[in-house]
Amino acid sequence: MSFRLLWVALAVCALPAQAQDQAVQRDLMRRQQQSEAFTQQLHQSQQLVNVPPGDLVRRRELESKQFSERQRFEQTSEQQVRDVRPDLPQGLRPYERLKAEEERRPLIVPVE
Repeated sequence: MSFRLLWVALAVCALPAQAQDQAVQRDLMRRQQQSEAFTQQLHQSQQLVNVPPGDLVRRRELESKQFSERQRFEQTSEQQVRDVRPDLPQGLRPYERLKAEEERRPLIVPVE
């Protein structure tokens, strides 16, 4: 009976730690996403600078394209944060972040 009580006590103590690991993973992922969003914004600003001042049609086309790119990036980022697996072992957390980063990479500075 005491073994069973010990097992329950350990399980209760492990739940907050697991939830904390998941929260830390989400925070790390969000920080990386913020950095990537800044990179995307910088790249898009540089693209706009190259549009001649009088070419309003090209400017609108580019702004529309950039808006779509930002939306895709934000949607992907939010989905990845929601999909952080609570049952993933601690040692695999960096690989989960790396995989998410690789999925976002084409959305940051798309190949033209």
